[in-house]
Amino acid sequence: MSGGASRLSESESASGGGSRYRLRDLFTPLETLLVSGGDPRLTLDAGDRVNAYGCAASPEPEVWEFASSTASTISRAAYDRAALAREELMHRCLFDEVEVAFDARCEDMREELRGHLQLSARVDVVFSPSGTDSQLHALFLARTMLGAPPVTIVVGADQTGSGTAHTARGHHFSAMTASGLAVRKNGAVAGLACASLAVPLREAGAGTAMRADADEAVLHAIEATIAQGAPVLLQIMDCSKLGWRAPSAACLDEIARRWPRKVQVVVDACQARLGRRRLRSYLDRGYMVLITGSKFFGGPAFSGALLVPKGLSRSLDRAEGIAPGIFDYAGRCDWPMAWTALRSRFERRPNFGQWLRWEAALAEIGSYYAVPAAFRAAMLAELAAGIDSMIALSPSLRAVSAATHAAGIDDEEFVQPTIFPFTLLRDGKPVCVAETASVHRALARDVSQEINGSTEDRQVAAQRCLIGQPVRLEWQDETPQAVLRLCVGARLVTEAWSPDRAEAQRNVQHLLDQIAHVLVKIELLLAGGAAAAVSVKPAFEV
Repeated sequence: MSGGASRLSESESASGGGSRYRLRDLFTPLETLLVSGGDPRLTLDAGDRVNAYGCAASPEPEVWEFASSTASTISRAAYDRAALAREELMHRCLFDEVEVAFDARCEDMREELRGHLQLSARVDVVFSPSGTDSQLHALFLARTMLGAPPVTIVVGADQTGSGTAHTARGHHFSAMTASGLAVRKNGAVAGLACASLAVPLREAGAGTAMRADADEAVLHAIEATIAQGAPVLLQIMDCSKLGWRAPSAACLDEIARRWPRKVQVVVDACQARLGRRRLRSYLDRGYMVLITGSKFFGGPAFSGALLVPKGLSRSLDRAEGIAPGIFDYAGRCDWPMAWTALRSRFERRPNFGQWLRWEAALAEIGSYYAVPAAFRAAMLAELAAGIDSMIALSPSLRAVSAATHAAGIDDEEFVQPTIFPFTLLRDGKPVCVAETASVHRALARDVSQEINGSTEDRQVAAQRCLIGQPVRLEWQDETPQAVLRLCVGARLVTEAWSPDRAEAQRNVQHLLDQIAHVLVKIELLLAGGAAAAVSVKPAFEV
């Protein structure tokens, strides 16, 4: 079901047969539904049937998954959950209107998500097709709460999704909305346009370290903006593409002290690489939080959500006008049922693709938190130590510096890094951007026929594996570089867990062996030039 088909159903609904047509949509093949109701990044390539992230719409258990900073192929358990959820909704629709049954299921999912994340009922959940769509929702809500168009200050603008440059200004981030409406990319979303400022996190110069003055840069940007009379929507970063976080807790305390009621904070936690206590602390401070079920948790791309503290959502009742452009980015079911006044303004527009991707993500989230906390922490620590050692020992890899976490912050298991970025080297010099992208694509393919080596080498080259897409690093007057990422995601933890300690240890060791295998394949690709034989266009984090 394409976005266009979804909008066709709406026009048919206006003529009296909407529920019947929408029920028909549910009979669309599950693989098609799972990639519907999103922007063009979900479109499957006609040849290899994968999306822009290299992920298929159905399970591929033979592919090793270390790409959760980008996207993961749906697991069998998540796929089965989505299939069952569709059957259950079909059954409900025999007794209720499709929109009524769908709305009730979305509300149940909000409660399930709150339960997994240990959030109270005082937190509202706004679902969306992607984290990028959720950024527009956050801007819409912040504008309503602040009572004036804010200036969006994006911390880590060089380490977030490419769409943020557009959503921060209230602009369209794609040529097509999830509802199937053709728009002009980077054109203003009606009623949402505003100014924005970028605060990059990478150190100036040709290095790959996080800047040391991030707090000062954030405070300076806020001070200058408020001096001009504008309120601020401050988008902070809690785990960037390279695993960085900013600003510090002390900086956030100072912002609250100096500019009460003038700065609304939204946390970019789309990677979902933060402990549940940290997540609750953000919400307790009155911050909105952006999350997805498709990064650390390993659900299928895309599934976004905006977490909103009740204290903020109450102000929506006083909202007089609504930015007309937001109607193209949300349907009634996306908003919590308690937001009756706001919901009444939106069309009933079930997004079956978005819903099923969240059903799949909730299966992964529930499985992850069903694993004992002690095992989660111990496993992430063991994998972090092993991956760091293997990257350090590889002559063709150079690790990118990780940001140090602030002292005194309880990150639970996420005190350990789960994203391990590195650049590729040949003869001690960085490999060019194009070849880095080719290596990334070759990793996901069987390139055994392009390897002129031993039988063992060809076996290594045959294994398909996904790692985080290249992140392009630009410097003024310097040659650009690209960084690849090995990622530890929730599914690895879930699948390794066993109440039998010896078996669990064997499972963790098996994962470390797989990671070593991936690094050997990279070495073979760099040595033999097999990556260049994979004639595909380069892919970068989008």
